[in-house]
Amino acid sequence: MKKIILATREFRDTYVKQIEKDYQFLVYRKDQAIDWSQVEITIGWKPEWKDYLLTEKTNLKWVQAISAGVDTLPLKEFAKYGIRLSNGSGIHAESITDHLLALLFMENRGIFQAIQQQRKQQWSPNTIPYTKLSDQEILIVGTGQIGQKLAQALTFFGVSPIGINTSGHDVIGFEKTFALSDLHACAKTADCVINILPLTEETTHLYDAAFFAQMKPSASFYNVGRGPSVDTTALAKALEKKQLAFAALDVFEEEPLPENDPLWLIENLLITPHISGHTPHFQKAFMAIFLANLQQFLAKQELEKNEINLDKGY
Repeated sequence: MKKIILATREFRDTYVKQIEKDYQFLVYRKDQAIDWSQVEITIGWKPEWKDYLLTEKTNLKWVQAISAGVDTLPLKEFAKYGIRLSNGSGIHAESITDHLLALLFMENRGIFQAIQQQRKQQWSPNTIPYTKLSDQEILIVGTGQIGQKLAQALTFFGVSPIGINTSGHDVIGFEKTFALSDLHACAKTADCVINILPLTEETTHLYDAAFFAQMKPSASFYNVGRGPSVDTTALAKALEKKQLAFAALDVFEEEPLPENDPLWLIENLLITPHISGHTPHFQKAFMAIFLANLQQFLAKQELEKNEINLDKGY
């Protein structure tokens, strides 16, 4: 009997056929009988699997997360039972870069203000601000695959992007890089701060009242990383006090964002419903990662791409 790869979603037949050369491929359904002792790999994760797969008798060896973020997964239990974890990092890099470029150009050309004036039937060209993108100091917090893709695109438009990562190590594509401990100092001069960090204990509410107090009144803040990295109450107060000019959030502490949340009513805040990572041809990009990992796993019990350090959470 072949070992099982258990998935949370369907994949096209062309990929299933490749997987089934070595494994039985199953898409999880609650009413389905599963021999949990044969499950060696999962694609995705569901909380209800914990009682079956996170025990002393488990034969689970590897979880391939579909998303880039893994903060909601039971990392400590994976570590306890020697289960490897890899994520989908890199799949969304181009889509998120496109999303951020759209925001940057719309902000720098005053398109957001024009949309608001259109709703009010106002013709006030002298009140709409405009700047040149290449004149902006853009701080990218998170220099992984998405950050690097964004930096590369911004460089094409004449921007010299600055990056922040854990240690401040150099990364190709960034004019300068600083350590996360330098975040507040860097925020003082940045025209736009873009968060692309994973969620860890260190990055939870990283962007708080003290952080927003450091920003220039003309600056903006974008979050396409993880919602809980931002203290949204502090951000709302900072926007209302004009401590910063504009913010755009694609991720939130609570999703969906409740209808009565005060964030909806803030004029200088753009809300998008967690769409920055929406990616055409997702299966093709995801399977390029998974199948490369599967080949390496079969050959050496190792993973080639995107393995997560379970202690660090990224």
